[in-house]
This record gives sequence, structure tokens and C-alpha cells, in this order.
Amino acid sequence: MNELRIVFMGTPEFAVGVLQKLVEEGKNIVGVITAPDRPAGRGRKLRPSAVKDYGASQNIRILQPTNLKNEDFLNELRSLNANLQIIVAFRMLPKVVWAMPEYGTFNLHASLLPQYRGAAPINWAIINNETKTGVTTFFIDDKIDTGEIIASSEIIISDEETVGTLHDKLMLLGSNLVIDTVSLIEKGNVSTEIQSNHGNLKDAPKLTAENTRIDWTLEGHLINAFIRGLSPYPAAWSILVNENQEQKVKVYSTSIIKEEHQNSIGRIFTTKKEIKVAVKDGYLFIKEMQLPGKRKMDSSALLNGYSFDPESKLL
Repeated sequence: MNELRIVFMGTPEFAVGVLQKLVEEGKNIVGVITAPDRPAGRGRKLRPSAVKDYGASQNIRILQPTNLKNEDFLNELRSLNANLQIIVAFRMLPKVVWAMPEYGTFNLHASLLPQYRGAAPINWAIINNETKTGVTTFFIDDKIDTGEIIASSEIIISDEETVGTLHDKLMLLGSNLVIDTVSLIEKGNVSTEIQSNHGNLKDAPKLTAENTRIDWTLEGHLINAFIRGLSPYPAAWSILVNENQEQKVKVYSTSIIKEEHQNSIGRIFTTKKEIKVAVKDGYLFIKEMQLPGKRKMDSSALLNGYSFDPESKLL
């Protein structure tokens, strides 16, 4: 077969680890496609993606199309003469792009497909209290995360896992799986498996303000998993009612104690160092929380400068 000429497409930090591994392994990366620079921070200055920063540091040609069907972009992409494209945490590609290279276009997805197709697989695996997850490589087709599977690798989800810790583990696992997948393609040893569309398939929809709000009526272990699955980003949130005022707060870390009680759901109890919330089957101790306009703080530090009235609650 011809020597591989690879175009890599990705945007966030998760994709950087994979691109870095490809470079370190000496793979021939002829171009990187990433999102346009976006305004960020208080000054709203344009900021490049994490992938652009790394690609530029390696003197790789960078393309940042706003429209993947634009003829100027397509001509630039063709000019790279790539015969393989690798996608990690990018956007949906039109067929004219994914069908372009001789050896196809494969994607790295942070779940064990066909489970958790969609935008936020790492978060939802923790939120749903899964005991294992993993990474999968598959050839892209015209739907989202449905193409033929090339390879997969699984990992155990620990009891205290957050999306932050699992993200880093899957980035490493995924980097190695991409290298293995490239090796299979180089040797002409690829054998694919068609994904099942049957059984109890769980989705991984995009995270929104609506689906990241804490439901305090759930059992404690489910709330705890929900918070871990959104920590540190984008963070689970709730409405705090204190001194007859409502404000949006973010909760980053909790622990659980099972205990029968007659207190109303969401009621807050505090000591000098602890904040606990009544839930259906006990109490949730809030270990880290963020008030509006403040930094994230552990409960002891927060209680040094903030007090909860006896009727305070979380909704």
C-alpha cells in the first residue's frame, strides 16, 4: 500500500493527546483541520483551539474552515493529498469530506459503541452509574457515530470517578487505540464490525442548562453520580434559596450518608465546617460549591464567609 498521508481533525484538549501521540510515533501528518479561533475570556480576544496550538508548535499546516462544503476549503483539503483522515472530537462531516481519502476516514469516540453515541459520552457514562466504558474507532458514515467499528478498548469506572479524571484516562487509552488502528490500516489488516441498533442503547446528548440541573428528589447515589459526571465542567447546578433570595450555584463534589429522616427534600443543614442537604434516602454532604461571582470553594472555606439561614434549601 502507499505510505500513509494523514489529515487530523479535532478541536479540544481531548484531541490534542491523540494528535501528539501520532506525532511522537512518527506518523506523517500532512494537515490539521480545526475550528476557527473563537472569542474567549473577559476581553473576548480571539483564542485558537487547543489542537491549533499544538499543530502550529509542530509546524503542521492548519486549516480552519467555517463551512466544510466551501469549495476553496475542499480544494485546499484535496491539495494535501491525504489518503487517511482521523477525527477526534470534531463536528459532523459532509460526505464530500469523509469519502475523500483512499483509506477512508475514521473517528475516535469516547465510549464503547453502540452505547453512548452523541456529544457527551464521558459525562453520561458517569451520570448513569456505568461500571465500565472505553473508546472505539470506527469508519465514518452519513449518520452520527454509527459507522463500522474497527477496534475498541475498555476501562473500569471507579466509584469516585469524575468526568475530569475519566477524560484524561480515556485520552491516553484513545491515543493508543488510534495508533493501533493506524497500524491495522497500514498492514491492510482491518476487519470491521457493523454496529447493532437493537437492545438497550443509551445516548449521550449535548449538555445544556436544562439537563445539567440537579434533581434533589433522586436517591443520593444518583445525585452524587450526576455531580461527578459534570465535574469539573460544565458543573451541575441548582437554585439556592437563602434569606428569601434565589441564586444559581454550582456543585462540584459530594459524599453520601444513608439515613432515614423526616426533613423536606433539599433542606440545608450546616455546622462550622459542613454543609449537608436532605435527599430521599439520607443526606448529601457538599464538599465543593461555587456561589455566583465567587470562586469554587470547599465547604469549610465557604462557611467562613457565608451563612445559611435555618430555612435555606436547594431546588
